[in-house]
Amino acid sequence: MKQTVNGIVTIAQEYFVSTRGVFRMPVRFLSLALPAVFLLTACDNDVQQPVTSTLISNAMIYDGSGADAYRGAVRIDFATQRILAVGDVEPVPGEFVYDVDGLAVAPGFIDTHSHHDEDLEEHRDMPGVVSQGITTIVRGMDGSTAGYTSVADFNKAFEARPAAVNVASYSPHNTIRQLVMGADNRHHASDEEIAAMAALLEDDLDAGALGLSTGLEYEPGIFSSTEELIVLANIAAKRGRRYSSHLRDEDDRFIEALEEIIRIGREAHLPVHVSHIKLADKLYWGTTDEVLGVMNAARADGVELTADIYPYERWASNLAVLFPDRDYGNRATAEYTFERTAAPEDIVLVRYPPEPRFEGMTIAEVATVTERDAVDTLLELSQAAADYRLETGEPGSEIIARSMNDTDIAGFMQWPYINICSDGWHGGHPRGYGSFPRVLGRFVRDSRDLSLEEAIYKMTGRAADTLGIADRGRLAVGNFADVVVFDPATVRDHASMTDPTAMSTGIRRVWVNGRLAFDAGETTHAYSGEIVTPDE
Repeated sequence: MKQTVNGIVTIAQEYFVSTRGVFRMPVRFLSLALPAVFLLTACDNDVQQPVTSTLISNAMIYDGSGADAYRGAVRIDFATQRILAVGDVEPVPGEFVYDVDGLAVAPGFIDTHSHHDEDLEEHRDMPGVVSQGITTIVRGMDGSTAGYTSVADFNKAFEARPAAVNVASYSPHNTIRQLVMGADNRHHASDEEIAAMAALLEDDLDAGALGLSTGLEYEPGIFSSTEELIVLANIAAKRGRRYSSHLRDEDDRFIEALEEIIRIGREAHLPVHVSHIKLADKLYWGTTDEVLGVMNAARADGVELTADIYPYERWASNLAVLFPDRDYGNRATAEYTFERTAAPEDIVLVRYPPEPRFEGMTIAEVATVTERDAVDTLLELSQAAADYRLETGEPGSEIIARSMNDTDIAGFMQWPYINICSDGWHGGHPRGYGSFPRVLGRFVRDSRDLSLEEAIYKMTGRAADTLGIADRGRLAVGNFADVVVFDPATVRDHASMTDPTAMSTGIRRVWVNGRLAFDAGETTHAYSGEIVTPDE
């Protein structure tokens, strides 16, 4: 019954939303339009039955495997939400035909590290997601979710009220550690506490979590031992799942942090994934070859190590990560930050609840306003943010800082085992609206660091393999009909620090599970997203 209803809604949607349909009508009027669908199909001499498929024709097909593109067509079945045919396919009487005039057609992009779920109710249409060509997002990243929601509870709520895109989940270590240990979490966990965390992890795995996610640069995960993580990773491994981590350090201790995740993969015998890999210490700029050497050696030694990356020189986090030892009174640490990580003028306070008037200002600008030097300013701001977090339980700061460079980003992006992510949300950092088009425009078309086939593979097939999910990420018969149409000659990001929600251009249409979710620069109010679980 559900498939039948979905098929009927999609039929109406194709008629009334498509620019090639009989009419163009806002989707909120679909309930009134449904009877007309069957009237139209009955009155049309060429169509004796309701339309059941869409054909995307005259396309350059990038199938998500990394193979060369070829001219062809893709047929989508409404009822099953699957791909019926790919390649040399001719229209059948009555089906909707989208002649895309040689544009690129690819699998819907998969964002392996997203925070767009944190404001799901406010942005159910997922404009920053579908406008990038993304059809699946992964939540629970950096070891955290917004408040504690078990994977089972999230899935139940999502199925009752789905969004425009598919969602997969990791079980979040920081969140369950906080739940088990409460405020007394600044120490290694006891065996009893680890056992309690393991029980919550098991529940999430039962509900279809992809594996365990950690955020070891954040509290309370920063206080965990490697042994704690190995115990939990072993539980994921026994279920055939995986481990994804925001490493303990992304600047001067990066190699040490990388070696920790390799150890976890080796001892727990499961695939391990480095979230948003970066070199955020200026002293280490230009050492991508050495880092990739360590990663390739781990793979050669049997550790299934992968990574993802977003295409920006600026990262987003909080003030606490600038103080690995949480020593907010240490001038040497602040001086080191400015020398090696980011200058005062390159650190922007995006959100600062202890003193909202500072929001949007750099550390340098706050120092000028308060008539203090930059070091004292950073120390005072960081301490106040930490105090706010302890008092309220809410984040005390959000910052955006520049401490990477495009040369290193391109170097990592070319690694065969890396895929693209956004690490974004609806606002704040421009990566939430621009990551995937930025790769296609800046790193493919402009600088030619990647071929278009390689880039699409890293957004689709490579990402699906990294997550361990089947039936998505490739244009193949039987796979779910997540499809994007875009113009390789014009696709480009427009989101910026001053306008982080500016929509990208060049993404023409996006189908999610066979229903049109994005068309000609607008969302369609089609909520066809589904929960994605790992291939067993």
